[in-house]
Amino acid sequence: MGIPCDDLVVIQHGKKPDEPSVITVNCPDKAGLACDICRIILEFGLCISRADFSTDGRWCYIVLWIDPHPKTLKVDWESLNNRLFSACPSCLFSYYFSQESNSSSPASVYLLKVWCIDQKGLLHDVTDVLCKRELIIQRVKVMPTPDGRALDMFFITDGLGLLHRKQRRDDVCDHLMSVLGDCCISCELQLAGAEFGSFQVFSSLPSAVAEELFSCGLSDQSTSLQSLSPDLKTLKRATVAVDNSLSPVHTLLQIQCVDQKGLCYDIMRISKDYDIQSRTNRNFKTGNEGSKVTSSDGVLEIIFTNLVFLFSSTCEIAYARISSSVKGCRNIDLFVQQKDGKKIVDPEDQIKLCSCLKEEMLHPLRVIIVNRGPDTELLVANPVELSGKGRPRVFYDVTSTLKSLGICIFLAEIGRHSTSEHQWEVYRFLLDESREFPLASSRARTQIVDKVRRTLMGWRAD
Repeated sequence: MGIPCDDLVVIQHGKKPDEPSVITVNCPDKAGLACDICRIILEFGLCISRADFSTDGRWCYIVLWIDPHPKTLKVDWESLNNRLFSACPSCLFSYYFSQESNSSSPASVYLLKVWCIDQKGLLHDVTDVLCKRELIIQRVKVMPTPDGRALDMFFITDGLGLLHRKQRRDDVCDHLMSVLGDCCISCELQLAGAEFGSFQVFSSLPSAVAEELFSCGLSDQSTSLQSLSPDLKTLKRATVAVDNSLSPVHTLLQIQCVDQKGLCYDIMRISKDYDIQSRTNRNFKTGNEGSKVTSSDGVLEIIFTNLVFLFSSTCEIAYARISSSVKGCRNIDLFVQQKDGKKIVDPEDQIKLCSCLKEEMLHPLRVIIVNRGPDTELLVANPVELSGKGRPRVFYDVTSTLKSLGICIFLAEIGRHSTSEHQWEVYRFLLDESREFPLASSRARTQIVDKVRRTLMGWRAD
């Protein structure tokens, strides 16, 4: 049984420019489907304002409300529909689906070499072209030369799965050279060889830097590399409550937190990872907290890391609703029950859950500025999916922010760093001196970090 394949993904646009578009996905369920759907939408630069997710373990029904996008963002809705469609498991007519798109094998990696005359903002201009062409940056290496030129090496995959065609590769190079104009000396795009492996891991981070970058929370101390500006400290507030009175068969977990870009993706990424890698042994710290806990640290990502740790051994999520942002805050309702079909009524289990959430509510992206010998380095990190995929559009957002600040990037690279808890994708940018933002100034450094973090999280400046 099922529904016609044409109805697996339906996109309805608002009748007015200020009304959201509604994306409905109604198809057989699979592990990580909601994460894959949210990831594709984030790759297109779109924002999910509301979301409903429900599943019985066999069939999934997802409704997403997409915020009206700015006029500067051109959305290829047909391509988005096709990408979402290809992410859905087949139901009636499997031959309608691209076998390549549904394959579990990793996408082929291609190497783009752009030899150009270096200038301010050029790296973001190339990144912008790649994003608009649905090319996903996996690794990057920017190597300037003393004569004012630069070799930009991008290891990329294709969201459309068409880079094996010469016409697709030629179109990308031709478009890049057209956008860059006289700055572009040459452009080459070919299947990556063994050199891709050498870019998987870069030089190790100093222990003090790594400890600060991957620490558990944002610091209120001015001496911290990740210290917050005064107004950003208020964004760390979140509450978690457990309620057994509203449903006869489910426990309701209510979470309130600040809004952020990619919130739905963050939630579903954690759920996907721990659905794939079920961890049944987990030690939780207990305390004297009640069923409602207020935390002074974090946003949402690690809430769901530990939430799914607990769910993997005791609970199942039957329904999730993410409400629209109200004054910069989101309300999230999760209806859950134990594996035996019963609610979570044991006070000790509730205390363990709330205590764990209180301890682990953290920020999903890490941003710091450090000294690297005589140079100044901006570091940005985010957890990697177990599938090996990094967070979409991080490189785009960082290069866009630095370009808007008038800060030149002397050197850039993307690599991986492993800790005991996660594998991280780490973005490293060596920054050139700027008259507006002298890098020796702690105030200028704080302003750069603040602006980059706000862009990544989708937080508006006051």
